Amino acid sequence: MGQVLGLMHGRPAHPWTVGSLADAAGISRAALARRFTDVMGEPPMAYLTGWRLALAADLLSDPEATIASVARQVGYSTPFALSAAFKRERGMSPQQYRLRDVSA
Repeated sequence: MGQVLGLMHGRPAHPWTVGSLADAAGISRAALARRFTDVMGEPPMAYLTGWRLALAADLLSDPEATIASVARQVGYSTPFALSAAFKRERGMSPQQYRLRDVSA
């Protein structure tokens, strides 16, 4: 799983799939999904989403970074896609998060 985590962490914007990660690790998709979930406690794509959103939250602390640039850096095709995922997982939009972070 170290290799798979290294890929996710090293290239968060890459359009990873369970299949592409499994190919890189040299195992089947089913084996990757099972092992990853056993080791990490969640499926690979759920982990990747969480990782991307954690990176986005960190990147939003830079007042010069636009939502669009953050979205591209963490693998979302549009600012809207990032905003929807961010709000679903964090309960607020990236802009709201940024404003909360600045006032804290």
